Parts: sequence; structure tokens; C-alpha cells
Amino acid sequence: MVELLRSGRGANDLAREFGVSSWSIRRWAEQAERAAGQGYVGLTSTEREELSRLRLENQRLKEERALLAKAAALLIEN
Repeated sequence: MVELLRSGRGANDLAREFGVSSWSIRRWAEQAERAAGQGYVGLTSTEREELSRLRLENQRLKEERALLAKAAALLIEN
């Protein structure tokens, strides 16, 4: 789809032909540019996946730290 858009086909024409929204086609083209290191600054798919993974890991580590702090407080009390 991106290649068709780059070859000069219009997003609206492609949307009608393939049954997807022109907005989606444009977003795919923008994402392909970012993945190739072109276009405006933004995250690539790989970077977005890594960010999501790191956010989950960060949340897990915060929960573990809170649990360890509670355990340490209990040990100090006794």
C-alpha cells in the first residue's frame, strides 16, 4: 500500500480500491518513513514495542521495591 502511495497513487483512490480508510494509508506511509529514518520525528514500531515492554518492567520493579520496603519494615519492627 505504501509503495502504491509513493508511486503517485492517491490515498483516497487506494482507500476506495482496497476498502481501507485513507487515514490508515497515510499513517502506514508515515510509519514506514519513520522506520526508514525519514520523515518527522516519532517512534518506530520497534521503539514503541520496546517502550511498552520497558513501561511494564518498570511497573513490576516498582511493585517489587514496595514489597521489599514493607518486608524490611516488618523485620526492623521485630
